[in-house]
Amino acid sequence: MYKKSLDCAPKEYCGLFGIVNNRHASWLTYLGLYALQHRGQEACGIVSCNNGVLSLHKEMGLVSDVFSEQVLNKLKGTMSVGHVRYSTTGSSVLKNSQPLLIDYAKGSICIAHNGNLVNSLQLRQSLERTGSIFQTTTDSEIIIHLMARNKSRDLGASLIYALKRIKGAYSLIMMDKSTMIGARDPYGFRPLVLGKLKNSWCLASETCALDLIGAKYIREVEPGEIVFIKNDSIKSVRPKELQHKNKFSFCTFEHVYFSRPDSIVFGETVHAVRRRLGEQLAREHPVDADFVVPVPDSGYSAALGYAAESGIPLEMGIIRNHYVGRTFIQPVQDSRDLGVRVKFNLLRDILKGKRIIVVDDSIVRGTTSKIRVRNLRRAGAREVHLRISCPPHRFPCFYGIDFHRSNELIANKYDSLEQIRKYLEVDTLGYLSLDGMLNCLKSARNFYCTACWSGKYPIIAEKRYSKFSLEEHCCGQGEILSHKKPRRK
Repeated sequence: MYKKSLDCAPKEYCGLFGIVNNRHASWLTYLGLYALQHRGQEACGIVSCNNGVLSLHKEMGLVSDVFSEQVLNKLKGTMSVGHVRYSTTGSSVLKNSQPLLIDYAKGSICIAHNGNLVNSLQLRQSLERTGSIFQTTTDSEIIIHLMARNKSRDLGASLIYALKRIKGAYSLIMMDKSTMIGARDPYGFRPLVLGKLKNSWCLASETCALDLIGAKYIREVEPGEIVFIKNDSIKSVRPKELQHKNKFSFCTFEHVYFSRPDSIVFGETVHAVRRRLGEQLAREHPVDADFVVPVPDSGYSAALGYAAESGIPLEMGIIRNHYVGRTFIQPVQDSRDLGVRVKFNLLRDILKGKRIIVVDDSIVRGTTSKIRVRNLRRAGAREVHLRISCPPHRFPCFYGIDFHRSNELIANKYDSLEQIRKYLEVDTLGYLSLDGMLNCLKSARNFYCTACWSGKYPIIAEKRYSKFSLEEHCCGQGEILSHKKPRRK
């Protein structure tokens, strides 16, 4: 028996939630994490603060499985931080799940991190040479070790000292015995929003978490900003060293795929952006067909846009089983076809003899897409035209997304669109252009990161590893998988 992934879709590193000044803090954090479950399904945890004492509960599994009424009743206090996590195979262990709760010379502190540091290996080696002992293999722990090195007893000064030394993507929620902190990297790769529930302040990766608990969305935590929340008061600081004037790098893929369609991310409702992507896709790649079929669930909004712009009706040809988790025990090791059929079922009466336009958000390795196309043809589809609402992924992400190594990305393996079309066995294939995608975003186009499509990385990773083992130690999961120097050829 083998445990296999059901799909090749890219995964996000994690989701964060925190709340201050509420006697139901742990319960509200549980609800916040429930809303953010799509950002990570392998592990979750909550740290609560009760009269200055921090308590932690975390386990592998989904939020609804890990937290019971009995567990939440034990997490007493008026301040709480939660985290849901996804990791790569081999590093999915409890010690790496978050929040991390650490006791050090300045007291107890917890940290929840979304993103990935690109100079983590260099920093870790330097810290270890001078006596630091690490408890995990996550890059998030490095931040606490750097804070401990600062001589100041002030929490803010210690954090700024640490953040000046790290490079990469981070949205952070931290908490000590009296204060909750939210911080976002100077480029703003990952989202972090601020909300308010009566006299309680909230921090979350997406606004959908605020909606679930009835909190009001106030604003984003700005790139390079640190907010300190104590009881019902909030203070914002923007250290000069953490500011980049008009040089942000918001992750475009948050809009394309990761974020929930009902969230406001980088100032825009995700559903509205995806619908515009679909409309632009229809303008760039029109084709005559009987109806448009969305790939559930992330393809719905783009498919709506494609159908509206093209005048071709939308039809539900693919139905998703929402009760299937991210993994499934399969009787044959390479039975990916079974995994696809478990997750998606086809409406044969609808598809039979029809020319269909299948709209999906992205193709990573292409394995699942190929199986899906074969199943559509078996169900009777006469023509299958595949439309993708983003450009081809040719480069790995080092800022917090689990894109496979570049040689596993289908658009990197094949030299031309025609070769990809033949591999996928579709009648026609159309990707949204990079310019077309950026034109669908209301913010200035130079505010967005497009590295996974263009290869233009906003922050250069550690040079001495970039040629050899960058993808091993910096695989978009905050994992440091190797601490040895790469061999020279």
